[in-house]
Amino acid sequence: MAVFIWDCLFCALPLLLCFLLSLALRWPRVHCGLRLAVRATGWRVWVTICWVLELPLHTSDRTWTRQEGSPQIDRPSLACKPTALAQYLFQNCGSLVLPRLAAWPRGDPHLQTLSGLLWGNHGNKVQFNRDHLLLRDGGIVALDWAVGTRASEVVGRERGEGRREHQSGGKALGCYTSSPPVLLLIPQFWGGVTPHLKGLCHLALRHGFYAVVFHPRSTAGCPLTTPRLTEFGDPADLEQAMAYVRSRHPSSALVAVSEGSGSGLLLSYLGESGSSSYLTAAAAISPVLQGQAWFETAMPPIYRWGALFHRKLQLTRYASSFKEVLDVDWALSRSSLRDFEEALFCSRTQPQEKDPGPTTGSYNFSGAKPGMNSASYSPRPSVTWMLGERAHPAKDWDSYWERNEPLRDADEVAVPVLCICSRDDPLLPPASTMPLPLFHSNPYFLLVMTDTGGHCGFTLDGTENGDIRNEEGEDEGNWSHIAVLEYFRVVADFLKGEREGVRWDSARGEYGQGVQRSRTSTMSHPRRRRATMMRRPRTQTQEQVYVEAEDEQFTWRRSYTR
Repeated sequence: MAVFIWDCLFCALPLLLCFLLSLALRWPRVHCGLRLAVRATGWRVWVTICWVLELPLHTSDRTWTRQEGSPQIDRPSLACKPTALAQYLFQNCGSLVLPRLAAWPRGDPHLQTLSGLLWGNHGNKVQFNRDHLLLRDGGIVALDWAVGTRASEVVGRERGEGRREHQSGGKALGCYTSSPPVLLLIPQFWGGVTPHLKGLCHLALRHGFYAVVFHPRSTAGCPLTTPRLTEFGDPADLEQAMAYVRSRHPSSALVAVSEGSGSGLLLSYLGESGSSSYLTAAAAISPVLQGQAWFETAMPPIYRWGALFHRKLQLTRYASSFKEVLDVDWALSRSSLRDFEEALFCSRTQPQEKDPGPTTGSYNFSGAKPGMNSASYSPRPSVTWMLGERAHPAKDWDSYWERNEPLRDADEVAVPVLCICSRDDPLLPPASTMPLPLFHSNPYFLLVMTDTGGHCGFTLDGTENGDIRNEEGEDEGNWSHIAVLEYFRVVADFLKGEREGVRWDSARGEYGQGVQRSRTSTMSHPRRRRATMMRRPRTQTQEQVYVEAEDEQFTWRRSYTR
């Protein structure tokens, strides 16, 4: 009998232990301690994984000690010139000033980066209709127009039927209007639509935007019809795509967002077009502001090999087309992004030169192979006229960046540009190398720097459902998407007030009645280019931007002469 009783107690012991454990977990201190123990164990495992994969750990990663359920609300660093727009923006755009970013593990920079680049929650919610745009030199770029898979997301838009657009009426940017705004998205320089970009398309559709993704030549399945690739900061193709989008929606506001290294095209376009830009405002998420430094900075191996594999895969697809103008095997043997880029676009990187005379370089329209004398293989006059200095490859690495640095013409930018960066970005150079003097001196550039976020990550904390869930109960999940769209709305409101002749009073937090300036007064104060950023002489554009510095206030007004 005693043996039977002991056997019953022994069999009931697991159930008794589970019961006692459930009671203990109801005690807050035990529950909190156990949770911290699990998170500490997970942190140590993650540190080991990062050590094996050679991934850097950041001081902000130690937020694993923060209790789950308490969102991270550290204020980001703001760098900008104290203009009326900056004051209006930071007083009316709450998501920029007070982000609620997730802590570890969801807030780990590497997990956020890989999540934004490789997988996401909006892959089956957004579809794309593609347009192929024939360029003046015979090349082709692709424009993917985003459409929702649900009736509520499509918003009844058909872009190819020539629908009539109204010049009057309509609400502010970001609302359903008779002429919805167009959001142009520029992906990473290696091409393709990442889940991060799809998430922004999905949110933009819900907010009433037309969303279109620009794909350079030979990227994302775009056919290659000329033996020419797009240089890192060559905005010629983007400029033609902008003009096409503008012609399809002449009465819609046009804004643009770049993702990561795609900022090279966007910032170059804004600098070269100046006040003739079709854009009302622009934003860059995790931008590459200094292209040469980015290529020369060592990147963690897992990211370097991923980007390099993607670039080589694109070149391999058109290897037979480039064999006449490029040593493809030599380019594919490069083991870094810098060497690969130099092999493609710089003439001095070709391994064997058969003629000591000037060479045609890695590729052009002439049909000359590397090492051939370019005297008998000059590009067609029409092509040379259109491409300008890019009709011939750069002589060396430094000369390549003289014409492709994203900020080479920063003083010519004439629309507000918001840059969102993170200090723990694993793909960009350290935050200490950020060109902060540009943001403090140029009224058109604004910088928001967060402690966490990774590269194109910025995952929201999951505790404030009201902040990150829409009316359908779907998780928004990304702070940068919400902040960018709110930024466009606030800028549109501000510029509307400027057009109506009123001035923002930062002391009272409201608009005060101003004096409407005449066209003659506006045209008599053209923008002057500072000598510190001057690279080349520029002709007078068709549009002028009036700049007034009075008590550190800036008048955001354009005068159109067309």
